[in-house]
Amino acid sequence: MKNLGSIGSSGRLSTEENEEGEISRLAISALEAREEEIERKKMEVKEKVELQLGRAEEETRRLAQIWEELEVLGDPMRKEVAAIRKKIDLTNRDLKPMGQSCQKKEKEYKEALEAFNEKNKEKTQLIATLMELLTQSERHRMKKLEELSKNVESIE
Repeated sequence: MKNLGSIGSSGRLSTEENEEGEISRLAISALEAREEEIERKKMEVKEKVELQLGRAEEETRRLAQIWEELEVLGDPMRKEVAAIRKKIDLTNRDLKPMGQSCQKKEKEYKEALEAFNEKNKEKTQLIATLMELLTQSERHRMKKLEELSKNVESIE
């Protein structure tokens, strides 16, 4: 009977061992399934991150390209604007003395015109005086001639 008890006892142990082994295998299996699920989700997240990184890199390239195009567009305009501003400054520098010269010559012209007009008035007055003197001289000579003529007539 001892053998039966042992067998029974061994049988019980075997069943317990089998149950424990089964539980362990189920636990390991569940653990492996969870690990696989975690790994799968990890890969999904990694793929999403890589996809977003790819998009971000592409957007970065596009933005860099747009930035370069903007700089290319801006550069010629800045250069042209700077060149035109420089020309304006040079023209202003040239205009300043010209303007001063023009004002000086305008002043000289006005003074010369005023002097000319004064001389012209003086000439006109002198001509009028001359004409008056000539007229008086003519009258005086005519008067003298008439007197002389009367004297000559009276002598005859």
